[in-house]
Amino acid sequence: MHPGFLLAASILAAVLGMALLEDGVCRAPDGKNGSPGVPGRDGRPGQKGDMGEPGRAALSSSIKGSKGDAGEPGYPGPPGMRGSPGRPGPRGMPGLPGPPGQKGQAGNALEHPRPAFSASRLAPPRAGTTVVFDRIITNEENSYSPQTGKFTCSIPGLYYFSFQVVSSGDLCLSITKNGRGVVSFCDNNSRGILQVNSGSSVLSLAKGDHVSLTTNPVQGSSIYSGSEADSVFSGFLVSPETA
Repeated sequence: MHPGFLLAASILAAVLGMALLEDGVCRAPDGKNGSPGVPGRDGRPGQKGDMGEPGRAALSSSIKGSKGDAGEPGYPGPPGMRGSPGRPGPRGMPGLPGPPGQKGQAGNALEHPRPAFSASRLAPPRAGTTVVFDRIITNEENSYSPQTGKFTCSIPGLYYFSFQVVSSGDLCLSITKNGRGVVSFCDNNSRGILQVNSGSSVLSLAKGDHVSLTTNPVQGSSIYSGSEADSVFSGFLVSPETA
């Protein structure tokens, strides 16, 4: 049955019932409830209501809300305490060679004294066992004395000394440092002819040390003195002592 027809019948029955009551006529029993009508359309939205009162505080503080946004960074704090040194790390690989340095200034050999001497025998004075070479050939820094036959060290370092002495008989010579023989050289000459006795040595000298050439009369001291051949004693600084 059509819903619209049912709605019209219900309205008509209601009107008739009211008319009968007004005329004092006995009322018929109520009819059955009709079927529910179709829902009407939604009404217009109402006006915004007033703000309600604040709600009560939560009973439990264990309930946490969602995490908020990160705040602005704070100011840096003061430096902390210095920690203990760590263990040394493993040794690294060798680095590449650096660039060559600038060329240094040229040295001047004249600024550094170089003691050196060379002397021969002409008419030497007697000086015991010390062989005196009285004719100066070279005497830089005046380190050799033709009167005593001794070289005096003024610059500590390594020195080279050598001699070539002509003999007409047996001869033993020693290079002596501060009166003590360092090295000795001997030559036997039984035939009495002129021959050369030579020797050399490198000595480490301190300032004030003396070096000379001495003979050993017991083993032979026959040194030739004449114009046919020269006997020569020489020495020079090889390397000065570094600080």
